[in-house]
Amino acid sequence: MTTLQSVPALGTHPASGSLPSRAETRDQLSRATYDLLVIGGGILGISTAWHAAQSGLRVALVDAGDFAGATSSASSKLLHGGLRYLQTGAVKLVAENHFERRAVSREVAPHLANPLTFYLPVYKGGPHGAAKLGAGVFAYSALSAFGDGVGHVISPAKAQRDVPELRTDDLKAVAVYRDDQMNDARMALMTVRAAVDAGAVVLNHAAVTGLRFTRGRVTGAELKDSTDGTEFGVDARLVLNATGPWVDHLRKMEDPNAAPSIRLSKGAHLVLKRTRPWRAALATPIDKYRITFALPWEDMLLLGTTDEEYEGDPADVSVTEADTAQILDEAAFSIKDQQLSRDLITYSFAGLRVLPGGPGDTSKAKRETVVTEGRGGMLSVAGGKWTTFRHIGRTVMNKLAALPGHPLAEDMEPMNRLPRKLPLPGIANPNAVAHRLLIDGPAPGPRMAPDTARHLATHYGSLAFDIARLANESPELAERVHPDAPEIWAQVAYARDHEWAETADDVLRRRTTLTIRGLATDDVRDRVEKLLADRD
Repeated sequence: MTTLQSVPALGTHPASGSLPSRAETRDQLSRATYDLLVIGGGILGISTAWHAAQSGLRVALVDAGDFAGATSSASSKLLHGGLRYLQTGAVKLVAENHFERRAVSREVAPHLANPLTFYLPVYKGGPHGAAKLGAGVFAYSALSAFGDGVGHVISPAKAQRDVPELRTDDLKAVAVYRDDQMNDARMALMTVRAAVDAGAVVLNHAAVTGLRFTRGRVTGAELKDSTDGTEFGVDARLVLNATGPWVDHLRKMEDPNAAPSIRLSKGAHLVLKRTRPWRAALATPIDKYRITFALPWEDMLLLGTTDEEYEGDPADVSVTEADTAQILDEAAFSIKDQQLSRDLITYSFAGLRVLPGGPGDTSKAKRETVVTEGRGGMLSVAGGKWTTFRHIGRTVMNKLAALPGHPLAEDMEPMNRLPRKLPLPGIANPNAVAHRLLIDGPAPGPRMAPDTARHLATHYGSLAFDIARLANESPELAERVHPDAPEIWAQVAYARDHEWAETADDVLRRRTTLTIRGLATDDVRDRVEKLLADRD
């Protein structure tokens, strides 16, 4: 077995451009007064930090765990217009979602988003008829200006050629539409990198232990580095609470009497090995409002999601036996039994949707983004969808510009003067990147495997060449982390030195796909931890 712990940190290379150490980052955060301190490294906080840094503000971003460590890496992995929103007549919302989806998948991050065909099966006795769903997918595609083709209806036999495990008993027709798919953790990390490239200073695994006040106004935060226990603080002219499910916890630090502002809905998912290749996804109506998805994703099958109110500690959210049974039962409406064996499950995860406070069924609640100001002047942002993450960042920035007294307006460029579709790092045609990786390997020695080349191209874009360079310079880094996964050890070294990875879970769950494939074995975890420990 190759020994990896002797591989040096990239920072030993003068031209490596690796990240500053945590101690250096803490020192930088402690010495300055920032225009904006964003607390919370989910996609809402990350997007706001990115847009704020673009606008010229001095920005700091901290998170108690890892970037996208909670709900932002526990989504259904979709960039979508929201077909079900047509049920409620939210035509404008669907059109806006489509605009953002197309912008991300075609101009902002085409290297991280993949087009995906969806089949919507119409069964005898189901909640919707073929004519209604056919009209629905046509209207859906019209709202995207038919940029992904025209929504239409096909025969069950044709659909089964693309989805071999499709259940055809009592299947009358199949409606077709298109959306996009992503690896949410990778998309979030690239957005963090974009924020840093724009000037933001970021630190994960740094928990807020208290807020700083000046004459009753929130002017910073006290923090504790969970990796070594170091305590430090950050001063800021304005603090943004973007802590997702924990938003009310931080609001109570500002004002112990703050009333609850949100409610939470749990969404659970299962990841299974596929018994046969799928070339399309299934979106099966369960009732008038809910759809269950079966998505080919990362060479696996992703099933979900549930939608139930959650009142416990956000840190304790998990997939229960009841969740697993519900997901499999609902999937069985349209998927054959052999694909739904529990023996095929490799991973399960649950996230919490943040919804506006109030009564009613969570499945019918609007996915709105709410920005509020507390008595100490701290802004809190909560709720929204992955698809509109850029729009949410702009919305928060417009709110900052319009604050009473305009404390930051003079120092920031208005959103309407900034590029509307600034790309994320690594933007490239992934097919071209994969081709280059395959033909440009080292002259002596083996060339990169096709599945590894494709994986790197679709998760890093042109940054994949930096990983290939590491593998070429250190042959042990060219080896697979696990025989059954496309990842190579160079990705672990790269995560350590360029992507803020501090723990094995940071690497295995969010920067690679080892965990979701069920391949994060004790041996793999031990070797990852040894490589992470070998820093400057």
